[in-house]
Amino acid sequence: MASNHQNHEPNHKPTASLDSSMAGHGDHSHAYVNGNGHAFAIAIALNLVFVLVEFGYGFAANSTALMADGGHNLSDVLSLILAWGAIILARRAATERYTYGLRSTSILAALANAMLLLVVCGAIAWEALERFWQTPVVAGATVAVVAMAGVVVNGLSAWLFLKGSHGDLNIRAAYLHMVTDAAVSAGVIASGTAIIFTGWYWLDPVISLIVVAVVIFSTWELLRESVRLILSAVPANIDIAAIDAYLRQQPGVTDIHDLHIWGISTTETALTVHLVVPGGYPGDEFMDQIRQTLETRYLIHHSTIQIEQGTASHVCPVR
Repeated sequence: MASNHQNHEPNHKPTASLDSSMAGHGDHSHAYVNGNGHAFAIAIALNLVFVLVEFGYGFAANSTALMADGGHNLSDVLSLILAWGAIILARRAATERYTYGLRSTSILAALANAMLLLVVCGAIAWEALERFWQTPVVAGATVAVVAMAGVVVNGLSAWLFLKGSHGDLNIRAAYLHMVTDAAVSAGVIASGTAIIFTGWYWLDPVISLIVVAVVIFSTWELLRESVRLILSAVPANIDIAAIDAYLRQQPGVTDIHDLHIWGISTTETALTVHLVVPGGYPGDEFMDQIRQTLETRYLIHHSTIQIEQGTASHVCPVR
């Protein structure tokens, strides 16, 4: 049931608003359907075991490339834990203090994951550069065999998150991490194989730097989108121009203003807008139709719409 509010003030015609986030519409669910706990649990367990194996064999084989891949996988374990924890927190009910619940923790987790990856990359790059001046003997066969196991583990983990990667920045981050790890492990296999046949141990730090470059490249978009969401920017998957045009085309609407769209989590988006309707409040059915279209066609999960008759000047205080 929609909630409509009318305010009667001197020299102003009545205004009305509809907030779909507070309306009791039973077809809208705040549950995170992509937060598959089993997928997170399996991926975390697989990667944690493999990290221990990779670090152990990397140390034994004297391979920074293998340890670099292990360090990256360790950061993925931590990022998966952060993402899983954020999704659990996001499901908590709203309170008087946190009226949207703790949905924004998913944005914080995505940002933390991106920053964590960059820190790990810096440490790996530093170690690899030092090895150019003192290149140790590397057990190429051990490197190649362990990296093959990495392709299997990371490939399976990526598959677990494939379905949910299209609608949640956190799940997409987990998916991209796993895909990147599989590709990196393939590169480490190539490094180990080349060392076996050529004895060029300097290939190990070279591959380490390539690993770092690949990880930074794949992390940059995650970092940029996370920062945008933190700053309340319009999410990348939202077409604000199309929404503006849709609202202006509604019957009786002569103008719109104060259109604001922002992400309240990595999966949910909120909108507020003022519609100028000289004929007055157009009715609950009109408002419900707009809300439903905004949700189904434009991915706006929480919309607050205020109706004005245009008899007074309303200026947005943030502009």
